Amino acid sequence: MEFKQSLARRILIAFVLMTALVGGTFAVGIIEVVHVIEEQLISRDLNNELTRVLTQNIAQGRTPSLDSDTRFYSSDGRGPYALPEDLAGLKLGFHEVFEGENSYHALVREIDGRRYVMLQDQSDFEAREQVLYRVVMVGFGISVVLALLLGWLLARKVIEPVVRLAGQVRHRDQLLGMAPPLAPDYASDEVGQLAQAFDDTLGRLHEVLNRERLFTSDVSHELRTPLMVLATSCELLAENPSLDTRGRNQVERIARATEEMRDLVQTFLMLARSQRDEASVAPQASLSSVADDLASQWRGAIEHKGLRFEYQPGQPQERRYNASFLRSVLGNLLRNALHYTDSGSIRLVLKDDGFVVEDSGVGIPEEDREAMFRPFVRGPAKRGDGLGLGLSLVQRICDNQGWTVSLSASQPTGCRFEVDLKGNANPAS
Repeated sequence: MEFKQSLARRILIAFVLMTALVGGTFAVGIIEVVHVIEEQLISRDLNNELTRVLTQNIAQGRTPSLDSDTRFYSSDGRGPYALPEDLAGLKLGFHEVFEGENSYHALVREIDGRRYVMLQDQSDFEAREQVLYRVVMVGFGISVVLALLLGWLLARKVIEPVVRLAGQVRHRDQLLGMAPPLAPDYASDEVGQLAQAFDDTLGRLHEVLNRERLFTSDVSHELRTPLMVLATSCELLAENPSLDTRGRNQVERIARATEEMRDLVQTFLMLARSQRDEASVAPQASLSSVADDLASQWRGAIEHKGLRFEYQPGQPQERRYNASFLRSVLGNLLRNALHYTDSGSIRLVLKDDGFVVEDSGVGIPEEDREAMFRPFVRGPAKRGDGLGLGLSLVQRICDNQGWTVSLSASQPTGCRFEVDLKGNANPAS
């Protein structure tokens, strides 16, 4: 599973775990070393004490002289020196035995067939061991707390240039051509290399954006002249009294297509500039006026295909939007509905802050709907020579204006596109 903690937290966790591991190892090592040394020292003392008792007391027929915390037993002893049954089974060597709540160190030795046992009360040793254990545990806890504090300070120090670099990269000024490079502000370390990589990437991004803007601006500018010629020619032809009805319909169709192309060129030009402030000075129109115009424009083509067109204008809309963008979004959705609907109906419903375009066409599977708004993506039921850019353009415009567009299924078949225009609207003047 991918580790998704923040970098600062990962540094802190690693620092604390390393300290806990090293400190825990030292603590366990200290306890074990003390235990081994204690066992060796006590074993040596008991061995010396037993030798003294045997040579200086027992060998001379004297009563063993013992400290208050020491006991002596013999297999042939009598009275208080008789070997208890629970100690008779001990093997030769050093042992730790318990008697009730008391614990003793025991040394067992066998000489000339006689078994001798020397016991020493270890209560004092146990008390010292407990003190040692507490000191070690308190020291371990303090080391972990200090590691937590130092790790937090270290993580902040290490992460600070990364956070600063992220803020600089995230800032919109870095997308401007005159933005200063990032790398000179950082040392020649990993963060500096990352800053240099961002500089290289942002440089290439600047070039791509500039080429796109120049291309779109040049194409839009160059298309305006022939479109103006087409529009003027259509106006002159429409005024010709000798033009028959069929010819006049053709001229009107050419004029509508020319107007649509002019709106599309204007849309591309404003998207190339990619600034909402610039787009906001473009001609404004209400949703009702744009929808009325497009409904009138597309009704003939829809009904000519044998489909039923339902337009529900609702209440008059007073809020105003970028006219070119709104026409492009609504026009693309109506064109898409007409293109993929063979029978049934197409509905355009206006709402308070948006609209719905619904059709009874072939529909789009749920798993493919999200991808439909990406460039050059077409649905399973591909038709015509389209490139799959219509819905992508709709998404770009909505993103630019703060609108939202969603795609769902229409019952029993078809698609339902809903556009919410709350993001960017101007009150009616």
